[in-house]
Amino acid sequence: MILVLLIGAFCTILNQTILSTAFPALMDAFNISTATVQWLTTGFLMVNGIMIPVSAYLTGRFNTKSLFIIAMSIFEIGTIMAWLTPSFSILLAGRLIQAIGVGINMPLMQNIMLTVYPPEKRGAAMGVNGLVIGLAPAIGPTLSGWVIDNYSWRWLFGMIVPIAALVIIASIFLVKNVIPNTRPSLDWPSVIISTLGFGSMLYGFSSVGNKGWTNPIVLSTIIIGAVLVVFLVLRQNKLDNPFLEFKVFESKEFSLATILSSIVMMAMVGVEFVIPLYLQIIHGMSAFHSGLTLLFGALFMGFMSPITGNLFDRHGAKRLAFTGMFILSIGTIPFAFINRDTPTIYIIFLYAVRMFGISMVMMPVTTAGMNSLPANLISHGTAVNNTIRQVATSVGTAIMISVLTNVTNSNKPAHSLLVQAPLQYKAKMFDATLMGYHAAFWFAIVFSLLGLILTLFVTSGNGIHVRLDSNDIIEPADEGGKK
Repeated sequence: MILVLLIGAFCTILNQTILSTAFPALMDAFNISTATVQWLTTGFLMVNGIMIPVSAYLTGRFNTKSLFIIAMSIFEIGTIMAWLTPSFSILLAGRLIQAIGVGINMPLMQNIMLTVYPPEKRGAAMGVNGLVIGLAPAIGPTLSGWVIDNYSWRWLFGMIVPIAALVIIASIFLVKNVIPNTRPSLDWPSVIISTLGFGSMLYGFSSVGNKGWTNPIVLSTIIIGAVLVVFLVLRQNKLDNPFLEFKVFESKEFSLATILSSIVMMAMVGVEFVIPLYLQIIHGMSAFHSGLTLLFGALFMGFMSPITGNLFDRHGAKRLAFTGMFILSIGTIPFAFINRDTPTIYIIFLYAVRMFGISMVMMPVTTAGMNSLPANLISHGTAVNNTIRQVATSVGTAIMISVLTNVTNSNKPAHSLLVQAPLQYKAKMFDATLMGYHAAFWFAIVFSLLGLILTLFVTSGNGIHVRLDSNDIIEPADEGGKK
């Protein structure tokens, strides 16, 4: 069952980044602008982020097997639409349908892992889950570049169709109902507020790279989204059966774990976006080869995730988290000093070091946070944690791209120099671009050091607490004291 779930999750999560190097081919195929093609990613992330909070309700409303099959079937329909699309509008519709399936499947996978395995073995289980969550998005750009260079862009979707179909068929026989059904009632006003709030915030932050922070649309959507999310939290705290239980933040361990995992996501995804740009613009690499430089680090993280999961079960999160954030910080600092002559192998090595540090933090602190929650709040904790990480990813990427752009623009030479001294203009433009990259990496360093400080407050152990609720049954000890 776990193998089927892992393959399904890998297919769905891979689609978050699989189009990152395919935009030029899609722009040529449909004769569209950069701003238009960007909606294939922006829209995907928005719908994905909107669906994740709904996942807590769906997990309690439907049985595990049915919900997984529904999510994979929705994803398969969207994938087929994108594969066979005759127009850009249908391609976009297919991407948005895909995102609905991904938004259900990703938190469901974590909920199943946390339900099937006892708390003392969850580290290893979540480590395997982390292999998929960390590896799939990182492989996306490399795989995309290879397919674009050798085949049609349609095969980015076509190659996933048969795999997803096999997962759906296998799940009919192998997936079991493991998460209890609580049959929660759905508060529709909360669904609407959540959709508009998180959707508006994600759209605003996703638009910063193209429109800038001062754009009225960017500012208004972020502010409106933030206000609606505040209303959502206030409403949930008043409901007897909340749509999304924010009381999970009453657990200090969970709150700290969510903050730390969000910081790590900001540091990871932002740098993943900036490094290929640096290699393409400064080193003149192709999109495929720039994505390929990140592959070793992604594979390294995938290899380490199950190992760090086992270490978490034995030693807890504190030492792992501190060591991981320290390695992440040390691995990020040299990026602030790269230049046009920096060897590519040096970039590959440093990126692998960063991913090694991330593998020691991401799943261990997330698992410790989940272990601190009672069983009836795990689905809500997963939804809240994933939602905040999704928003944090958009925020981190938006800030890094805007810092890079603003610093580059403020230091670039006057356009008149291009006519007077073209070679000098080119050299100064290179220097200005490098200053932009340096500033963006300094942002990542600051966040890594902030995360390092926060690891000092992580509690020892693996977060397991004895919690009782009205459904728990306490049996008396037998004569040997074993029960």
